[in-house]
Amino acid sequence: MKAWQGIKWLLLAALLVGAAGGAGGPKTAEAAGVIRIFMDGEELVSDVAPYVVPKANVTMVPLAVISRGMGANVSWDGPSKTVTIIDGPSVITMASGAKSAFVNGAEVVLGASVQARGGRIMVPLRFVGEQLGLTVVWNAVDATIALQNGASGNPSGGGTGGTGSPPGTDSGQGGGPVTLPGTGAGNDTLNGLRGAWISTVYNLDWPTKASAGKAEQQKQEFLTLLGELQAMGMNAVFVQVRPAGDAFYPSTLAPWSEALSGKQGTAPNYDPLAFMIEETHKRGMEFHAWFNPFRASVNTKLDNLADNHVAKLHPEWIVNAGGILYVNPGIPEARQHIVDVIAEVANGYDVDGVHLDDYFYPSSGTFADDAAFAQYNPSGIKDKGDWRRENINAFVRQVDAAVHATKPDMRFGISPFGVWRNKAVDASGSDTKAGVTAYDSMNADVRTWIKQGWVDYVAPQLYWSFQTSAAPYGKLVDWWAQEVRGTGVDLYIGHAGHKVGGKEAGWQSAQEIIDQLRYSAQYAEVKGNLFFSAKDLRKNPLGLIEALRQYNGMAA
Repeated sequence: MKAWQGIKWLLLAALLVGAAGGAGGPKTAEAAGVIRIFMDGEELVSDVAPYVVPKANVTMVPLAVISRGMGANVSWDGPSKTVTIIDGPSVITMASGAKSAFVNGAEVVLGASVQARGGRIMVPLRFVGEQLGLTVVWNAVDATIALQNGASGNPSGGGTGGTGSPPGTDSGQGGGPVTLPGTGAGNDTLNGLRGAWISTVYNLDWPTKASAGKAEQQKQEFLTLLGELQAMGMNAVFVQVRPAGDAFYPSTLAPWSEALSGKQGTAPNYDPLAFMIEETHKRGMEFHAWFNPFRASVNTKLDNLADNHVAKLHPEWIVNAGGILYVNPGIPEARQHIVDVIAEVANGYDVDGVHLDDYFYPSSGTFADDAAFAQYNPSGIKDKGDWRRENINAFVRQVDAAVHATKPDMRFGISPFGVWRNKAVDASGSDTKAGVTAYDSMNADVRTWIKQGWVDYVAPQLYWSFQTSAAPYGKLVDWWAQEVRGTGVDLYIGHAGHKVGGKEAGWQSAQEIIDQLRYSAQYAEVKGNLFFSAKDLRKNPLGLIEALRQYNGMAA
């Protein structure tokens, strides 16, 4: 009985820590997300839908739904964000963001840090199952989590079919590890993170050009976009917040994006990034801030740039390569500027991750950096390619340190070009014949990033079908899975939603995407899948939406 009381007040402590971070209005499970929760057959009102923390491989659930009706002597210390609960002889303390609590001075490990979403606290479902002795059942058809306190019967609240224990449970025995389908060793259909890239450059995915300067229209467009993506089974969005040296948030280092108002530097009457994060989290989805690191401008028209744009403030950092302006990665001060831009968002916003695309050095043409090569080469590297790769390595290392300095649990990853090197050039490369490679063409040595642990995940852009002779999808997944194996770095696969229905070999059926998902699911190293891009998914080429919904186990 004393053990139960300790656990009970531990749960209450976590609840109070989350509540102190802000309050959100009550919502039903349907409003918060597609997954509902039941306790002994009775549906529980959920403020925020369950979600998966990919890095920790832990399913998080809203603690409030199982912690009502408790009472104790409670005190809250604002500066330290610590709650203390006294119940008879028991004293429990817990700090916001902590991975453990203390019961009478003894540490109790939670398995994953307590998190706040939408003003509510989220705790590991595994902890709930183990500590409270609950049976946890996942119903893929009805998208429900059923918690049973030793009782039998229909745990899904009336759902039929598809009910079973999630991988890692003890088949109704209570306790034991709990993982939603696709997020653990089973690596089944749902397969962890399911994200879509949302491009803002040229107003490709959001916002529309028609909404320029119209905050309410932009907000509604984003809400519609989120709803459509979630209905397909997506649980994460990767939104381009720095498309070309500009920003989708109030920044001290970059001007407002042209995509918001039609004119760079013109401020909207709201904070788009804060709005997007809040609405995404309300739905139990992850929000990743996507940065285009070294592209300064999509053209050379300086008159269209705001006065505080990097190309105007530091023209000595800029290289014109094929009509696109780049920030020169070979200049240390220029690299640090980009690091500071990223840190501004990582430290200032509740993003789930920081994401970089493959804009490092251009893959073709001339890049005029002879002067930088001579001036900023303290190690005396002879080969310019090696020097460029070292510049990018230094940048990735700096971003890793900056992102994790204050938020060690934040995800940092990069989406490189899908072929590292061809086997014909490097025996350890993939069995491909790509005309462009990340290592040789873009000076992106992804292998080093993985081995050094400078990234939490890599998301190679595998935009080829199984039938592509020069770079077949299957061979590339094989290679990347082997590359991350045993490193602790996760692998997300980037899929070409934009090619479905196109003329390239293998893309004449939406089944190509489904076959790719099934192929990659055989590898435990593959922790998720990303789709480029949102607008292409929304077009539903060849019935892709229905195929994804069926694959993701969603009700028709």
